[in-house]
Amino acid sequence: MNEGRTLRGMSTVSFWAEDLDAATKWYTELVGIEPYFRRPGYVEFRIGDYQHELGIIDSRYAPSKTGASPSGVVVYWHVDDVTATFAKLLQMGAQPHEEPQDRGAGFITATVIDPFGNILGIMYNPHYLEILDAQKQA
Repeated sequence: MNEGRTLRGMSTVSFWAEDLDAATKWYTELVGIEPYFRRPGYVEFRIGDYQHELGIIDSRYAPSKTGASPSGVVVYWHVDDVTATFAKLLQMGAQPHEEPQDRGAGFITATVIDPFGNILGIMYNPHYLEILDAQKQA
């Protein structure tokens, strides 16, 4: 059973928001579904082909070493059209962080700062599509 593999796959991405209700509404509009899990101070969405979890947490529960400005790891979510998704995010009130960039070999990335101060990465990733297609054929 996956012996020797420490990191087996992404489980949950957590974002922080001072206004949890506003963040829940914003992400509900973005992903097109309601959170499947709610508890005081936390909501969670299951999204995408692999039902990855996106948790939004009230910022009062943020670790004490969390900075006030956007920083840290960027998780890139696969999208079919980076330019269109980037434009949609800006229309929804996100701020540009990194404009769409062609990284070569078919990979395109962009990042925005959501209205709650989190870095949201989007990416067209041919490898993601290859894995998804292979799993459908299996």
